[in-house]
Amino acid sequence: MEEKKVNIRVASPEDAEKLLAIYAPYVEHTAITFEYEVPSLLEFRERICHVLEKYPYLAAEVDGQIAGYAYVGVFHDREAYDWCVETSIYVDQSCRKMGIGGKLHHALEEVLKLQGILNLNACIAYPEEEDEYLTKNSVEFHRHLGYDIVGEFHNCGYKFDRWYHMVWMEKMIGEHRSGQDFPKNFPQIREEAESILSKL
Repeated sequence: MEEKKVNIRVASPEDAEKLLAIYAPYVEHTAITFEYEVPSLLEFRERICHVLEKYPYLAAEVDGQIAGYAYVGVFHDREAYDWCVETSIYVDQSCRKMGIGGKLHHALEEVLKLQGILNLNACIAYPEEEDEYLTKNSVEFHRHLGYDIVGEFHNCGYKFDRWYHMVWMEKMIGEHRSGQDFPKNFPQIREEAESILSKL
């Protein structure tokens, strides 16, 4: 079977409806996200706008259709954490096993390096035992990408009338040194980032 080309580009607020359609089943049928209710289209569009003020929000297209997306958010609000971000990746459930998640993460990492981000952190729901709502696949996916588990919180997420653990995973993508420059905001490096994305 011929592998389909995956194109990665910067997402826009106009993509909100298609991105929300990918996210909604994760809310409704999985414990991958601990969100209970699917956000409104307006709220989801506002989330995209908010991310793009500071960080990349990327969409993956296959045959011209959005098949997944990835973005990052603030790890913690204090300035000393500015070199750290929390990553999120969602792939259309009909497009899994196509390598889309890995390609999205690679693109995200390249853009974040341009910004001067050093630490990638992933907050991942984790089951004591796998069930119909949650497996350990996300942890294995992140391990494959070079993340390590650095913390586990027990029975801290309650969804579908059962308790789930949460783990933090971490990956370093830059050198930590004294005299460190503060990261740039995404709009400052967007043109260069789009050039890099066009070549991936």
